[in-house]
Amino acid sequence: MAKRIKKSKQTSILSYWTIRYFIILCIGLLIIATAAVYWVRDTAMDSRLKTAGLLGQEVADRVTSANGTIVIPNKLDKIIDNRLKFFNLDEYMCIMIANEKGQFLFSMPNLPQDKLSKKLTPDLAEPTDNRYMAVNTPIYNDQGVKIGQVTLLQSKKSLTYSPNEIVLVVVLLSTLIISGWLTIYWLSRKLSRPIQLVANAAKQIRAGNYDVNLQIDTKEQEITELVQSFEEMAQRLKQLEEWRALSLAGVTHELKTPVTSIKGLVMAVREEVVTQDEAKEFLDIALKESARMERMIADLLDYNAFTSGSVEIQSDRLHLQLLISEIAYQWKLTHESYPVDMVLDLPEEPLYTMGDSLRIQQIFVNLLNNGLQAVDKSIPIQFRIRMYAEQQYIHVEVTDNGTGVAPEDQSHIFERFYRGDRKKRSVRGLGLGLTYSQLLARAQGGELRLRQSSSSGSTFALQLPR
Repeated sequence: MAKRIKKSKQTSILSYWTIRYFIILCIGLLIIATAAVYWVRDTAMDSRLKTAGLLGQEVADRVTSANGTIVIPNKLDKIIDNRLKFFNLDEYMCIMIANEKGQFLFSMPNLPQDKLSKKLTPDLAEPTDNRYMAVNTPIYNDQGVKIGQVTLLQSKKSLTYSPNEIVLVVVLLSTLIISGWLTIYWLSRKLSRPIQLVANAAKQIRAGNYDVNLQIDTKEQEITELVQSFEEMAQRLKQLEEWRALSLAGVTHELKTPVTSIKGLVMAVREEVVTQDEAKEFLDIALKESARMERMIADLLDYNAFTSGSVEIQSDRLHLQLLISEIAYQWKLTHESYPVDMVLDLPEEPLYTMGDSLRIQQIFVNLLNNGLQAVDKSIPIQFRIRMYAEQQYIHVEVTDNGTGVAPEDQSHIFERFYRGDRKKRSVRGLGLGLTYSQLLARAQGGELRLRQSSSSGSTFALQLPR
Protein backbone atom coordinates (compact mmCIF):
# COMPACT_ATOMS: atom_id res chain seq x y z
CA MET A 1 0.00 0.00 0.00
CA ALA A 2 1.40 3.35 -0.96
CA LYS A 3 2.13 5.70 1.88
CA ARG A 4 -0.11 8.68 2.18
CA ILE A 5 1.79 11.92 1.94
CA LYS A 6 1.07 14.26 4.80
CA LYS A 7 0.25 17.67 3.41
CA SER A 8 1.86 20.59 5.13
CA LYS A 9 -0.27 23.51 6.21
CA GLN A 10 -0.22 26.00 3.38
CA THR A 11 -1.62 29.44 2.73
CA SER A 12 -2.66 30.98 -0.56
CA ILE A 13 -0.32 33.30 -2.41
CA LEU A 14 -2.79 36.10 -1.71
CA SER A 15 -2.50 35.67 2.06
CA TYR A 16 1.23 35.02 1.95
CA TRP A 17 2.22 38.05 -0.09
CA THR A 18 -0.33 40.31 1.58
CA ILE A 19 0.94 39.46 5.05
CA ARG A 20 4.57 39.60 3.97
CA TYR A 21 4.35 43.00 2.30
CA PHE A 22 2.07 44.33 4.98
CA ILE A 23 4.70 43.52 7.61
CA ILE A 24 7.37 45.19 5.47
CA LEU A 25 5.09 48.17 4.98
CA CYS A 26 4.41 48.45 8.71
CA ILE A 27 8.13 48.37 9.48
CA GLY A 28 8.75 51.07 6.87
CA LEU A 29 5.88 53.18 8.14
CA LEU A 30 7.08 52.74 11.72
CA ILE A 31 10.47 54.11 10.71
CA ILE A 32 8.80 57.00 8.86
CA ALA A 33 6.49 57.69 11.79
CA THR A 34 9.38 57.69 14.25
CA ALA A 35 11.28 60.16 12.09
CA ALA A 36 8.10 62.25 11.72
CA VAL A 37 7.56 62.32 15.50
CA TYR A 38 11.13 63.49 16.07
CA TRP A 39 10.77 66.08 13.33
CA VAL A 40 7.44 67.30 14.74
CA ARG A 41 8.91 67.45 18.22
CA ASP A 42 11.94 69.45 17.12
CA THR A 43 9.80 71.73 14.97
CA ALA A 44 7.29 72.25 17.79
CA MET A 45 10.06 73.02 20.30
CA ASP A 46 11.68 75.52 17.97
CA SER A 47 8.33 77.15 17.23
CA ARG A 48 7.39 77.43 20.92
CA LEU A 49 10.78 78.82 21.85
CA LYS A 50 10.39 81.52 19.23
CA THR A 51 6.86 82.27 20.43
CA ALA A 52 8.08 82.40 24.03
CA GLY A 53 10.80 84.81 22.92
CA LEU A 54 8.22 87.07 21.30
CA LEU A 55 6.13 87.02 24.47
CA GLY A 56 9.19 87.81 26.59
CA GLN A 57 10.08 90.73 24.33
CA GLU A 58 6.55 92.16 24.61
CA VAL A 59 6.67 91.87 28.41
CA ALA A 60 10.09 93.55 28.45
CA ASP A 61 8.73 96.42 26.37
CA ARG A 62 5.71 96.86 28.68
CA VAL A 63 7.72 97.04 31.95
CA THR A 64 10.19 99.70 30.72
CA SER A 65 9.30 103.21 31.96
CA ALA A 66 10.06 106.59 30.43
CA ASN A 67 12.81 107.32 32.99
CA GLY A 68 14.63 104.08 32.19
CA THR A 69 13.51 102.03 35.18
CA ILE A 70 11.46 98.85 35.49
CA VAL A 71 7.84 99.55 36.35
CA ILE A 72 5.35 96.71 36.59
CA PRO A 73 2.09 97.95 35.03
CA ASN A 74 -1.28 97.15 36.46
CA LYS A 75 -3.10 94.13 35.12
CA LEU A 76 0.13 92.70 33.62
CA ASP A 77 -0.99 89.24 34.63
CA LYS A 78 -4.21 89.63 32.61
CA ILE A 79 -2.25 90.87 29.60
CA ILE A 80 0.07 87.88 29.84
CA ASP A 81 -2.85 85.52 30.24
CA ASN A 82 -4.43 86.88 27.03
CA ARG A 83 -1.12 86.49 25.19
CA LEU A 84 -0.76 82.89 26.39
CA LYS A 85 -4.16 82.08 24.94
CA PHE A 86 -3.41 83.99 21.73
CA PHE A 87 -0.07 82.24 21.17
CA ASN A 88 -1.53 78.88 22.27
CA LEU A 89 1.16 78.54 24.92
CA ASP A 90 1.07 76.46 28.06
CA GLU A 91 -0.96 78.30 30.70
CA TYR A 92 1.27 76.79 33.38
CA MET A 93 4.34 78.65 32.06
CA CYS A 94 6.23 80.50 34.78
CA ILE A 95 7.08 84.12 33.88
CA MET A 96 9.55 86.04 36.08
CA ILE A 97 10.81 89.63 35.92
CA ALA A 98 14.05 90.48 37.74
CA ASN A 99 16.12 93.70 37.97
CA GLU A 100 19.85 94.04 37.35
CA LYS A 101 20.55 93.07 40.99
CA GLY A 102 18.76 89.75 40.64
CA GLN A 103 15.71 90.72 42.66
CA PHE A 104 12.43 89.38 41.36
CA LEU A 105 9.89 92.11 40.79
CA PHE A 106 7.11 90.04 39.30
CA SER A 107 6.16 86.42 38.77
CA MET A 108 3.22 84.61 37.25
CA PRO A 109 2.07 82.63 39.07
CA ASN A 110 2.88 84.74 42.10
CA LEU A 111 5.64 83.08 44.13
CA PRO A 112 7.75 84.27 47.08
CA GLN A 113 11.36 85.35 46.57
CA ASP A 114 12.90 82.25 48.10
CA LYS A 115 11.04 79.90 45.74
CA LEU A 116 11.76 82.05 42.72
CA SER A 117 15.48 82.14 43.50
CA LYS A 118 15.53 78.32 43.62
CA LYS A 119 14.16 78.02 40.13
CA LEU A 120 17.16 79.70 38.43
CA THR A 121 20.91 79.63 38.87
CA PRO A 122 22.49 82.63 40.68
CA ASP A 123 23.25 84.33 37.33
CA LEU A 124 19.60 83.82 36.30
CA ALA A 125 20.77 82.17 33.06
CA GLU A 126 19.66 78.54 33.45
CA PRO A 127 16.96 76.67 35.36
CA THR A 128 18.12 74.59 38.30
CA ASP A 129 15.86 71.71 37.24
CA ASN A 130 16.98 70.14 33.93
CA ARG A 131 13.40 69.19 33.15
CA TYR A 132 12.73 72.83 32.37
CA MET A 133 13.99 75.26 29.78
CA ALA A 134 14.42 79.01 30.26
CA VAL A 135 13.92 81.71 27.61
CA ASN A 136 15.62 84.90 28.77
CA THR A 137 14.83 88.30 27.29
CA PRO A 138 16.96 91.26 28.55
CA ILE A 139 15.35 94.56 29.48
CA TYR A 140 17.20 97.68 28.23
CA ASN A 141 16.68 101.36 28.99
CA ASP A 142 16.76 104.13 26.41
CA GLN A 143 20.59 104.25 26.57
CA GLY A 144 20.82 100.54 25.78
CA VAL A 145 21.90 99.58 29.29
CA LYS A 146 20.57 96.29 30.64
CA ILE A 147 18.42 96.96 33.67
CA GLY A 148 16.88 93.47 34.09
CA GLN A 149 15.48 90.47 32.31
CA VAL A 150 12.25 88.60 31.61
CA THR A 151 12.50 84.83 32.10
CA LEU A 152 9.94 82.40 30.72
CA LEU A 153 10.32 79.03 32.39
CA GLN A 154 8.56 76.07 30.77
CA SER A 155 8.92 72.30 30.97
CA LYS A 156 10.62 70.55 28.05
CA LYS A 157 7.73 68.08 27.89
CA SER A 158 5.21 70.84 27.28
CA LEU A 159 7.47 72.32 24.62
CA THR A 160 7.54 69.07 22.62
CA TYR A 161 3.99 67.94 23.26
CA SER A 162 1.21 69.18 21.03
CA PRO A 163 -2.09 67.28 20.98
CA ASN A 164 -3.05 68.60 17.55
CA GLU A 165 0.24 67.64 15.96
CA ILE A 166 0.22 64.19 17.56
CA VAL A 167 -3.30 63.63 16.23
CA LEU A 168 -2.10 64.73 12.79
CA VAL A 169 0.76 62.21 12.89
CA VAL A 170 -1.59 59.43 14.01
CA VAL A 171 -4.09 60.24 11.25
CA LEU A 172 -1.32 60.40 8.66
CA LEU A 173 0.19 57.10 9.82
CA SER A 174 -3.22 55.40 9.86
CA THR A 175 -3.99 56.66 6.36
CA LEU A 176 -0.67 55.37 5.05
CA ILE A 177 -1.19 51.95 6.64
CA ILE A 178 -4.71 51.56 5.27
CA SER A 179 -3.70 52.81 1.81
CA GLY A 180 -0.66 50.53 1.75
CA TRP A 181 -2.65 47.50 2.83
CA LEU A 182 -5.34 48.14 0.21
CA THR A 183 -2.68 48.58 -2.49
CA ILE A 184 -0.92 45.35 -1.54
CA TYR A 185 -4.23 43.52 -1.34
CA TRP A 186 -5.21 44.73 -4.79
CA LEU A 187 -1.83 43.77 -6.28
CA SER A 188 -1.98 40.35 -4.62
CA ARG A 189 -5.46 39.75 -5.98
CA LYS A 190 -4.37 40.82 -9.44
CA LEU A 191 -1.36 38.47 -9.41
CA SER A 192 -3.05 35.55 -7.71
CA ARG A 193 -6.09 35.36 -10.00
CA PRO A 194 -4.24 34.11 -13.13
CA ILE A 195 -2.21 31.70 -11.00
CA GLN A 196 -5.41 30.32 -9.47
CA LEU A 197 -6.85 29.84 -12.95
CA VAL A 198 -3.71 27.99 -14.04
CA ALA A 199 -3.92 25.80 -10.92
CA ASN A 200 -7.57 24.96 -11.70
CA ALA A 201 -6.59 24.13 -15.28
CA ALA A 202 -3.85 21.82 -13.97
CA LYS A 203 -6.50 19.97 -11.95
CA GLN A 204 -8.55 19.54 -15.13
CA ILE A 205 -5.53 18.09 -16.93
CA ARG A 206 -4.92 15.73 -14.03
CA ALA A 207 -8.51 14.56 -14.39
CA GLY A 208 -7.92 13.85 -18.10
CA ASN A 209 -9.43 17.01 -19.62
CA TYR A 210 -6.80 18.54 -21.90
CA ASP A 211 -9.08 21.10 -23.57
CA VAL A 212 -7.86 24.05 -21.53
CA ASN A 213 -8.56 27.60 -22.66
CA LEU A 214 -7.20 30.22 -20.26
CA GLN A 215 -8.70 33.55 -21.23
CA ILE A 216 -6.47 35.73 -19.08
CA ASP A 217 -5.73 39.31 -20.09
CA THR A 218 -2.81 40.64 -18.09
CA LYS A 219 -0.07 43.16 -18.74
CA GLU A 220 2.53 41.34 -16.63
CA GLN A 221 5.02 39.69 -18.99
CA GLU A 222 5.87 36.83 -16.63
CA ILE A 223 2.21 35.90 -16.09
CA THR A 224 1.55 36.08 -19.85
CA GLU A 225 4.49 33.77 -20.57
CA LEU A 226 3.30 31.37 -17.85
CA VAL A 227 -0.22 31.19 -19.31
CA GLN A 228 1.04 30.75 -22.88
CA SER A 229 3.49 28.03 -21.85
CA PHE A 230 0.77 26.24 -19.89
CA GLU A 231 -1.65 26.30 -22.83
CA GLU A 232 1.06 24.97 -25.16
CA MET A 233 1.87 22.26 -22.63
CA ALA A 234 -1.81 21.27 -22.43
CA GLN A 235 -2.04 21.00 -26.22
CA ARG A 236 1.17 18.97 -26.34
CA LEU A 237 -0.11 16.65 -23.61
CA LYS A 238 -3.34 16.21 -25.52
CA GLN A 239 -1.41 15.25 -28.66
CA LEU A 240 0.82 12.88 -26.71
CA GLU A 241 -2.17 11.25 -25.03
CA GLU A 242 -3.92 10.75 -28.38
CA TRP A 243 -0.68 9.41 -29.87
CA ARG A 244 -0.15 7.11 -26.87
CA ALA A 245 -3.63 5.65 -27.16
CA LEU A 246 -3.21 5.15 -30.90
CA SER A 247 0.26 3.65 -30.54
CA LEU A 248 -0.84 1.33 -27.75
CA ALA A 249 -3.73 0.12 -29.87
CA GLY A 250 -1.37 -0.44 -32.80
CA VAL A 251 1.20 -2.31 -30.71
CA THR A 252 -1.51 -4.43 -29.12
CA HIS A 253 -2.94 -5.27 -32.54
CA GLU A 254 0.45 -6.13 -34.03
CA LEU A 255 1.35 -8.41 -31.13
CA LYS A 256 -2.09 -9.96 -30.92
CA THR A 257 -2.22 -10.89 -34.62
CA PRO A 258 0.67 -13.43 -34.60
CA VAL A 259 -0.52 -14.85 -31.27
CA THR A 260 -4.00 -15.47 -32.71
CA SER A 261 -2.49 -16.94 -35.86
CA ILE A 262 -0.16 -19.28 -33.94
CA LYS A 263 -3.00 -20.36 -31.65
CA GLY A 264 -5.25 -21.21 -34.59
CA LEU A 265 -2.54 -23.12 -36.46
CA VAL A 266 -1.49 -25.16 -33.42
CA MET A 267 -5.11 -25.96 -32.51
CA ALA A 268 -5.74 -27.12 -36.09
CA VAL A 269 -2.81 -29.55 -35.81
CA ARG A 270 -3.81 -30.73 -32.34
CA GLU A 271 -7.42 -31.32 -33.32
CA GLU A 272 -6.14 -33.17 -36.43
CA VAL A 273 -8.02 -30.82 -38.71
CA VAL A 274 -4.90 -31.07 -40.86
CA THR A 275 -2.54 -34.05 -40.99
CA GLN A 276 0.82 -35.16 -42.33
CA ASP A 277 2.38 -32.67 -44.80
CA GLU A 278 -0.30 -30.05 -44.27
CA ALA A 279 0.18 -30.27 -40.50
CA LYS A 280 3.92 -29.79 -40.94
CA GLU A 281 3.25 -26.77 -43.13
CA PHE A 282 0.95 -25.34 -40.45
CA LEU A 283 3.68 -25.79 -37.83
CA ASP A 284 6.24 -24.12 -40.11
CA ILE A 285 3.91 -21.14 -40.50
CA ALA A 286 3.44 -21.03 -36.71
CA LEU A 287 7.22 -20.99 -36.24
CA LYS A 288 7.58 -18.13 -38.72
CA GLU A 289 4.85 -16.17 -36.90
CA SER A 290 6.54 -16.79 -33.54
CA ALA A 291 9.85 -15.62 -35.04
CA ARG A 292 8.19 -12.41 -36.28
CA MET A 293 6.63 -11.84 -32.86
CA GLU A 294 10.01 -12.47 -31.24
CA ARG A 295 11.59 -9.81 -33.45
CA MET A 296 8.84 -7.33 -32.60
CA ILE A 297 9.28 -7.96 -28.88
CA ALA A 298 13.06 -7.64 -29.25
CA ASP A 299 12.61 -4.29 -31.04
CA LEU A 300 10.31 -3.10 -28.28
CA LEU A 301 12.72 -4.22 -25.54
CA ASP A 302 15.72 -2.67 -27.31
CA TYR A 303 13.92 0.64 -27.75
CA ASN A 304 12.71 0.75 -24.14
CA ALA A 305 16.18 -0.18 -22.88
CA PHE A 306 17.79 2.58 -24.94
CA THR A 307 15.32 5.30 -23.93
CA SER A 308 15.74 4.34 -20.26
CA GLY A 309 19.53 4.75 -20.58
CA SER A 310 20.42 1.12 -19.88
CA VAL A 311 22.12 0.53 -23.28
CA GLU A 312 25.83 1.29 -23.29
CA ILE A 313 27.57 2.73 -26.35
CA GLN A 314 31.25 1.91 -26.84
CA SER A 315 33.63 4.37 -28.45
CA ASP A 316 36.31 2.45 -30.32
CA ARG A 317 38.43 3.36 -33.32
CA LEU A 318 36.90 1.38 -36.18
CA HIS A 319 38.09 0.69 -39.73
CA LEU A 320 34.78 1.43 -41.36
CA GLN A 321 35.40 -0.27 -44.75
CA LEU A 322 36.27 -3.57 -43.08
CA LEU A 323 33.32 -3.33 -40.69
CA ILE A 324 30.77 -2.65 -43.44
CA SER A 325 32.19 -5.40 -45.67
CA GLU A 326 31.87 -7.88 -42.81
CA ILE A 327 28.31 -6.76 -41.97
CA ALA A 328 27.21 -7.08 -45.63
CA TYR A 329 28.80 -10.52 -45.92
CA GLN A 330 27.17 -11.86 -42.72
CA TRP A 331 23.76 -10.47 -43.65
CA LYS A 332 23.91 -12.01 -47.12
CA LEU A 333 24.79 -15.41 -45.62
CA THR A 334 21.68 -15.34 -43.43
CA HIS A 335 19.48 -14.48 -46.41
CA GLU A 336 20.72 -17.02 -48.94
CA SER A 337 17.14 -17.96 -49.77
CA TYR A 338 16.81 -14.60 -51.53
CA PRO A 339 18.79 -13.80 -54.70
CA VAL A 340 20.45 -10.61 -53.42
CA ASP A 341 22.89 -8.57 -55.51
CA MET A 342 25.05 -6.61 -53.03
CA VAL A 343 27.29 -3.87 -54.50
CA LEU A 344 29.89 -2.24 -52.22
CA ASP A 345 31.23 1.12 -53.39
CA LEU A 346 33.94 1.75 -50.79
CA PRO A 347 36.94 4.08 -51.08
CA GLU A 348 40.42 2.55 -51.20
CA GLU A 349 41.78 4.96 -48.59
CA PRO A 350 41.04 3.64 -45.09
CA LEU A 351 38.40 5.66 -43.21
CA TYR A 352 38.21 5.47 -39.43
CA THR A 353 35.45 6.47 -37.05
CA MET A 354 34.92 6.45 -33.30
CA GLY A 355 31.90 4.29 -32.52
CA ASP A 356 30.43 1.00 -31.43
CA SER A 357 30.75 -1.81 -34.00
CA LEU A 358 27.79 -3.74 -32.58
CA ARG A 359 25.48 -0.70 -32.74
CA ILE A 360 26.63 0.15 -36.26
CA GLN A 361 25.87 -3.43 -37.27
CA GLN A 362 22.37 -3.11 -35.79
CA ILE A 363 21.76 0.04 -37.87
CA PHE A 364 22.83 -1.58 -41.14
CA VAL A 365 20.94 -4.80 -40.45
CA ASN A 366 17.75 -2.77 -39.85
CA LEU A 367 18.29 -0.83 -43.09
CA LEU A 368 18.94 -3.99 -45.11
CA ASN A 369 15.95 -5.80 -43.58
CA ASN A 370 13.67 -2.84 -44.33
CA GLY A 371 14.99 -2.73 -47.88
CA LEU A 372 14.36 -6.45 -48.31
CA GLN A 373 10.77 -6.03 -47.09
CA ALA A 374 10.18 -3.17 -49.53
CA VAL A 375 11.39 -5.07 -52.62
CA ASP A 376 8.93 -6.81 -54.90
CA LYS A 377 10.05 -10.46 -54.79
CA SER A 378 9.21 -10.88 -58.47
CA ILE A 379 12.28 -8.82 -59.48
CA PRO A 380 15.98 -9.29 -58.59
CA ILE A 381 16.88 -7.75 -55.22
CA GLN A 382 19.66 -5.17 -55.40
CA PHE A 383 21.52 -3.28 -52.70
CA ARG A 384 24.22 -0.69 -53.14
CA ILE A 385 26.34 0.51 -50.22
CA ARG A 386 28.35 3.63 -51.00
CA MET A 387 30.84 5.30 -48.64
CA TYR A 388 32.59 8.65 -48.94
CA ALA A 389 34.20 11.25 -46.66
CA GLU A 390 33.14 14.86 -46.52
CA GLN A 391 34.76 17.38 -44.17
CA GLN A 392 34.58 15.99 -40.61
CA TYR A 393 32.11 13.18 -41.36
CA ILE A 394 31.93 9.84 -43.13
CA HIS A 395 28.75 9.15 -45.10
CA VAL A 396 27.46 5.67 -45.82
CA GLU A 397 24.48 5.34 -48.17
CA VAL A 398 22.33 2.22 -48.41
CA THR A 399 20.22 2.10 -51.58
CA ASP A 400 17.63 -0.56 -52.44
CA ASN A 401 15.40 -1.13 -55.47
CA GLY A 402 12.18 -1.46 -53.50
CA THR A 403 8.84 0.25 -53.92
CA GLY A 404 9.96 3.27 -51.88
CA VAL A 405 8.31 5.28 -49.11
CA ALA A 406 5.10 7.11 -49.89
CA PRO A 407 5.59 10.91 -49.96
CA GLU A 408 3.07 11.44 -47.15
CA ASP A 409 5.00 8.98 -44.95
CA GLN A 410 8.55 10.25 -45.52
CA SER A 411 8.46 12.91 -42.78
CA HIS A 412 7.18 10.37 -40.21
CA ILE A 413 9.23 7.23 -40.79
CA PHE A 414 11.58 7.93 -37.85
CA GLU A 415 8.72 8.43 -35.40
CA ARG A 416 8.23 5.59 -32.95
CA PHE A 417 5.43 3.12 -33.76
CA TYR A 418 4.72 4.88 -37.04
CA ARG A 419 3.99 2.59 -39.98
CA GLY A 420 2.66 3.67 -43.34
CA ASP A 421 -0.52 2.19 -44.76
CA ARG A 422 1.42 0.30 -47.44
CA LYS A 423 3.72 -1.31 -44.88
CA LYS A 424 0.86 -2.16 -42.53
CA ARG A 425 -0.74 -4.22 -45.29
CA SER A 426 2.43 -6.03 -46.37
CA VAL A 427 4.65 -6.49 -43.28
CA ARG A 428 3.96 -6.95 -39.60
CA GLY A 429 5.99 -4.89 -37.16
CA LEU A 430 5.92 -2.23 -34.47
CA GLY A 431 7.53 0.61 -36.40
CA LEU A 432 10.55 0.90 -34.07
CA GLY A 433 13.41 -0.23 -36.33
CA LEU A 434 14.23 3.13 -37.91
CA THR A 435 13.52 5.01 -34.66
CA TYR A 436 15.95 2.81 -32.75
CA SER A 437 18.55 3.03 -35.52
CA GLN A 438 18.42 6.82 -35.55
CA LEU A 439 18.82 6.92 -31.76
CA LEU A 440 21.89 4.65 -32.03
CA ALA A 441 23.39 6.88 -34.72
CA ARG A 442 22.90 10.02 -32.65
CA ALA A 443 24.33 8.33 -29.56
CA GLN A 444 27.60 7.91 -31.51
CA GLY A 445 27.68 11.54 -32.64
CA GLY A 446 26.17 10.80 -36.03
CA GLU A 447 22.82 10.97 -37.82
CA LEU A 448 20.55 8.74 -39.90
CA ARG A 449 18.39 10.28 -42.62
CA LEU A 450 16.27 9.33 -45.58
CA ARG A 451 18.23 10.80 -48.48
CA GLN A 452 15.66 10.09 -51.22
CA SER A 453 12.81 7.73 -51.99
CA SER A 454 10.76 6.96 -55.09
CA SER A 455 8.95 4.06 -56.73
CA SER A 456 12.32 2.75 -57.94
CA GLY A 457 13.93 2.55 -54.48
CA SER A 458 15.08 4.38 -51.36
CA THR A 459 18.43 5.68 -50.10
CA PHE A 460 19.21 5.97 -46.40
CA ALA A 461 22.36 7.86 -45.33
CA LEU A 462 24.27 7.18 -42.14
CA GLN A 463 26.60 9.98 -41.04
CA LEU A 464 29.41 9.20 -38.59
CA PRO A 465 32.20 11.44 -37.23
CA ARG A 466 35.76 10.90 -38.47
